[in-house]
Formats: sequence, C-alpha cells, structure tokens
Amino acid sequence: MLKDKIIIITGGNGLIGRHVLQNIKDKNGTVINFDITAKNDLENNSLMCDISDFDSIKSCIKNVFSKFAKIDGLVNCAYPRTKDFGGKFEDISIESWGKNVELQLNSVFVTCQETLKIMKEQKFGAIVNFGSIYGVVGNDFDIYENTDMHSPATYAAIKGGIINFTRYLASYYGEYGIRVNCVSPGGVFDNQDPIFVKNYSKKALLKRMARPEEVAPAVSFLLSDEASYITGHNLMVDGGWCAI
Repeated sequence: MLKDKIIIITGGNGLIGRHVLQNIKDKNGTVINFDITAKNDLENNSLMCDISDFDSIKSCIKNVFSKFAKIDGLVNCAYPRTKDFGGKFEDISIESWGKNVELQLNSVFVTCQETLKIMKEQKFGAIVNFGSIYGVVGNDFDIYENTDMHSPATYAAIKGGIINFTRYLASYYGEYGIRVNCVSPGGVFDNQDPIFVKNYSKKALLKRMARPEEVAPAVSFLLSDEASYITGHNLMVDGGWCAI
C-alpha cells in the first residue's frame, strides 16, 4: 500500500504517533521519525528533531531529501505544549497562548512549507495534518465534571486553524499533484480519570474512547495512492462524536 514511499512523521514516539509510524511500516512504507526523543540516526530512519526550533526542522528535512532524493509524504503528528497548557480560559496568559500557537501551529506551518518546496518541484506528494473533534465542533464541558481535567481554549483555536490551513494548502498546491488532508481523532484513551472516560463514552456513538491504533490506518490511507483523488478533506476518526 505504501511500498517505495518515503514518509516523514513528526512526533513518531508519541501516543498516536508511534502507532502511525508502525502502521506505515506494516504497509511497507519507509518512515523517518522526527521526534525530540528520537535517536539521531538517519541510517535507521530516525532523526532527533525539535519542532520548536525551526532551523532543526529545516535541517532534518534537508537531510532526508539528501539521502532519498524525494519525499512522498509528511505526517504532522507532534503535539508539543507548555507545562501550563490545559488551564481554564480565564487563567491563560497571553504569553502561554502565544507560545502554544508557536509550538503547535507555527511548527506545522514551517514543516509544511519546507516539505512543499520539495513536493512542488517533484510534482507529487501527500501531507496529513492532525486536527481534532474540538477543531470542528464546540466543547462539551459536561464530560469534565467532577474531574481535574479541562479542555483548553488554545487547543480548539490551534486545531481549528490546522484544519482550515489544510484546506488552504490543498487549494494552493493541487495543481502540482500534491494532496493535503487532515485526520481529526476523537478522544483517545490514555488512562484518563475514570469519571471522564465514563462521561466521554456515554456520549460517543460507539460508547467508548478510541484506541490510538485505530487512528493510524486512516493516516496511511490518506498517504496512499488509494486516496489519489482525495484532498482538502478532514477525516473524522471519532466514533461518531460529530455525527450528532
């Protein structure tokens, strides 16, 4: 399905990222992991990349292209954030807001921009960005009742921005044979507060949270030639959350 394709993933050591990385491998793709915790070993398809450092992003992309002479795909899966990320709206400082936009949205911009320079020249490529249900619909704050959890405003703004940025890129680069799509997961189980898990599952149509491995195949599909006429799309992997 992905044989002979050279694909970069950011955040390949993360909760969802490691399953996306493995799924691409399982489908015979060559996937290079850009992660701040990754070994700096391009021979084994791993590069230590700090996506908060735009020079690091540019250098890593350059190194991949130098080795493989093409880039077929890019997956922006990294989810960097500040230590205070997750606070209530009234407690968010403008400094925290700006820093998280820089870490998440700006890093996606730079990674896409640098990769698309190459894809435009080669006249092919596929990009998959990560949105979220909360980049599409408003937040249901009832599911956080009686827990210490909260859904930050910054997250909704960033994910909404990434989804429409994806549409922009699809429009801008379609004439070059480049496809740009988005995957928007619902809540992914990560040993959250049992009260939250129960509240979330009650609302989801499938009555449970997603497993991270359930998100990965959607990414591989959008990278593959089986999705050759799909671009500008936001694929919801949400157990039906946004259907009602």
